Amino acid sequence: MRQILIAGAFALVFALFGTRVLIRILAGKGYGQIIRDDGPSSHHIKRGTPTMGGIIFIIAAVFGYLVAHLITGNSVTASALLVMGLVVALGFIGFLDDWLKVSRQNSRGLPGRYKLLGQAIVAAVFGYMGLQFVDSDSLAPISQYLSGVRETTIYLGSGLAIVWIVIMVMSASNGVNLADGLDGLATGASIMTFLAFVLIGVWEFGQSCAINAAAGCYAVRDPLDLAVLAAAFAGGCTGFLWWNTAPAKIFMGDTGSLALGGAIAGLAATLRVELLLIPLGGLFVIITLSVLIQTVYFKISGGKRVFKMAPLHHHFELVGWEQITIVIRFWIIAGLSVAIGLGLFYAQWVAK
Repeated sequence: MRQILIAGAFALVFALFGTRVLIRILAGKGYGQIIRDDGPSSHHIKRGTPTMGGIIFIIAAVFGYLVAHLITGNSVTASALLVMGLVVALGFIGFLDDWLKVSRQNSRGLPGRYKLLGQAIVAAVFGYMGLQFVDSDSLAPISQYLSGVRETTIYLGSGLAIVWIVIMVMSASNGVNLADGLDGLATGASIMTFLAFVLIGVWEFGQSCAINAAAGCYAVRDPLDLAVLAAAFAGGCTGFLWWNTAPAKIFMGDTGSLALGGAIAGLAATLRVELLLIPLGGLFVIITLSVLIQTVYFKISGGKRVFKMAPLHHHFELVGWEQITIVIRFWIIAGLSVAIGLGLFYAQWVAK
């Protein structure tokens, strides 16, 4: 438990002070956000705000995790290293997209097909590697069985398991990316989800089959260390949120949003709570659905729209809600979604 506190605290402090330094560096080089002309007019004042801020909380999370292990003397685990690798790789794809935008001074970054292909390749490598590194209890970081609130008896096999991981990672990373449209919205919602993973990891460790092979125990390879990593991400995002709240001094960019989505999906897969990702990331699901609904209805209705603009938070902007009101109310939705997810997780344990 000491590791969790150390990881979260070090990541928070590093991100809190590191973000301020990064803002100065990015502003000095003129690496500011490019705002689309077809977006809400209120966003035009954000033009030029430093972007690519996701760099700092990725580094902060990795730093916090490694410092916690250095202080306690505990070894790092394959599960956590794989999730960090996934996060860094997706963050790099996002960085390329952000870099192309700021260097060209327009909103066109990486072509969409290349971005999606890169995400799919990274996710597939993560899924494949996650099926390796079997420990002494015959547990790999990722299971070949589908998991809901815990591992089920539905066998996927290696091939389908990798495909499923690709779907999870791409859905989560693009979901967070869509939610990253208002100051602090995606960051705050992600913190809540990471804190939920901390609780889940600690609980699974306490009821682990490696400690007590009783009925209903959790067969998860490295639950406590994954809780440490989740705490590091929560701390890093909290430090970043200090500067990312309205009016934001820095944006996370695709560097951050793709990485955060990857971290959330990676933790869900390695903690064996894959389908629980739907309620735990409920806000991201709702925002993604708003885009899908808008797109489908626009095509089948000959140009009509369900929302004034998608994603959903932009609809409420055009309705007349203040940005800060939207963010706080959406945070409430995110908190309720996380509470439902944790409730389902605990209810399964009580009913076992």
